[in-house]
Amino acid sequence: GPCVPFGIGRTGRYPGGNPMAQKVKLDRVDRRILADLQADGRMTNVELAKRAGISAPPCLRRVRALEEAGLIRGYHAEVDAKALGYQVTVFAQVGLSSQAEHDLEAFERMVRSWPEVRECHMLAGEADFLLKIVARDWEDYQRFLTTRLTPAANVTHVKSALSIRASKNEPGVPIALEGE
Repeated sequence: GPCVPFGIGRTGRYPGGNPMAQKVKLDRVDRRILADLQADGRMTNVELAKRAGISAPPCLRRVRALEEAGLIRGYHAEVDAKALGYQVTVFAQVGLSSQAEHDLEAFERMVRSWPEVRECHMLAGEADFLLKIVARDWEDYQRFLTTRLTPAANVTHVKSALSIRASKNEPGVPIALEGE
């Protein structure tokens, strides 16, 4: 479909259907707003507008349009896992015996019910899923592994990799501030 610019006068409302079905053309100001909010979701509208080089009312309209279009999906606090007692992060590659769509969906439903699993990615390759799991310690992870993950329906193997440290953990995506 045609590119739909945000900019001045843009309401952000798409007539019917999936908001991402149309390609969205973002101008420099929209990209700056997205980059700034991605870095600090609590930035005030006044500060956001100042950094984007526009006044506060159109800045607020642009933020609302970006939210309505589904480009901003939510705002979250970054919590300190270790301070909350989660000392261990493990990446688990999981293989399933069946890759039939209903079996994949059943596995995903089950994983969504486990709060320890913070991310679940379906993969192309030798493993079917990659899970990011937090635990209080290694023993806590082993309990999760032996009582929930390994015995779960359709799971044939789990390969665990303990994260030693995270040297980068950036949310979102890179947003170019200049050009397209």
